[in-house]
Amino acid sequence: MNDLPELCKQPKQLIDNVWRTGTGNAVTELVNPANGSVLARYAGASKSDLDDALESARKAFPHWRAIPAFNRGQVLRRAAALMRERIDIIASVLTQEEGKPLAEARSEVQITADMYDWFAEEGVRAYGRIVPARGPNLQQQVLREPVGVSAAFAAWNFPARNPGYKIAAALAAGCPLIVKPAEETPLTCLLLAQALIDAGMPPGVVNVVYGDAPAISEHLIASEVVRKITLTGSTRVGRLLAELAAKDTKKLTLELGGQAPVLVFDDADLDTAIPLLVASKFRNAGQTCISPTRFFVQEEAYESFIDAFARAAFALKLGDGLAAGTAMGPLVRRRRVADVRAFLDDAKARGARVLDGGQMSDPAGAFLAPVVVADLDDDAKLMHDEPFGPIIGVTPFKTLDEAVTRANHVPYGLAAYAFTRSLHNAHAVSEGLEAGMIGVNTCKISYPETPFGGVKASGYGSEGAIEGLDAFLVTKSVSMAY
Repeated sequence: MNDLPELCKQPKQLIDNVWRTGTGNAVTELVNPANGSVLARYAGASKSDLDDALESARKAFPHWRAIPAFNRGQVLRRAAALMRERIDIIASVLTQEEGKPLAEARSEVQITADMYDWFAEEGVRAYGRIVPARGPNLQQQVLREPVGVSAAFAAWNFPARNPGYKIAAALAAGCPLIVKPAEETPLTCLLLAQALIDAGMPPGVVNVVYGDAPAISEHLIASEVVRKITLTGSTRVGRLLAELAAKDTKKLTLELGGQAPVLVFDDADLDTAIPLLVASKFRNAGQTCISPTRFFVQEEAYESFIDAFARAAFALKLGDGLAAGTAMGPLVRRRRVADVRAFLDDAKARGARVLDGGQMSDPAGAFLAPVVVADLDDDAKLMHDEPFGPIIGVTPFKTLDEAVTRANHVPYGLAAYAFTRSLHNAHAVSEGLEAGMIGVNTCKISYPETPFGGVKASGYGSEGAIEGLDAFLVTKSVSMAY
């Protein structure tokens, strides 16, 4: 076993503010993807555990919604402060269970704490309004109220951010939450939950259950206690949860897959663009839903871009995320290496130009070095499906209209990027690209105060910003004669 806090050495479920061993039949091993060592073992939640979590959240709802929004925000602020105090411990656990470099893990914990603070402030602004009445002795008002008990399903690639963003918005809105962190990476979420308990969170407001993902999601979504569902995950899983939610017309937020295009124009400042793109692409070994992946480069800059990008990418140091100097860690599991290599096999079969840096790593780990694939057609697997790994496809374009049309030629619409010195180009891509988030001359597109979400097969609804709070509220119109 590795050096973990006691709470993570023998992972438990959190129900009604009590840590208890899961009573599910299956036992899951959590593995450090950098070296294959077993971090911990846990028994997942059974149906009985889930029913207890549902009952705990149901009982908590009337009390939590009645607490003034300012006081709910105080719990979030205290939890954020505790997360910052414990950042070294939380980030170390995150790196061990997911693989990303320690600096990235620290940044993730920090931005999650920032989100707690932001929603602590935004919760007091869940404003209603008075509507001017059509007659005397009549008052018409619009109220914004918490939707109720919510179920949150989080992906493994951001073990703090994914559950943390959902927790912050739900609690600020007055909604108790049952959180299911990914079965591959639940440990970080346990530490977030402990911070909330230590911050004074009442029992039942946040319950944490994990294990058999399909069984847990089906049971929670089918319960009449749950009135809102939120998911960060793949488009395939999103469609399954949408079907389940539709049976009882439950409110739903889906943050799903992406296949982010990058438009690099001839007039782009490559000295500025390439460091930003390399950092963004290979963050978390390319395992981010907003990772730039399909690169459309205007003809005059094409070869210069490929050469400079490849040199910068191949200079990244691979290794254990806890080791000093590591710039890119492993994929989350060894099986994902084969998944990403399938994109390379398809590209090679199409005669594409494949560039790699020849880096070798410990075979016990789930490592895959950055790869640049050039001269791809738009039908290639890499230009159509999400690789979720450290690989990019590059292809040339002639005109702006051509680039926008080709960039939109996928089912996804989460993030998109463009680099240009032209104000005309900047406005044209901002209006023409089909994506929920667009970065022009920047890859930083996600902040607590900005909405995070996509269009088309990338889902609907947003996390963060006022939209994130709205996702956990319902509207009530009251007309009163007197």
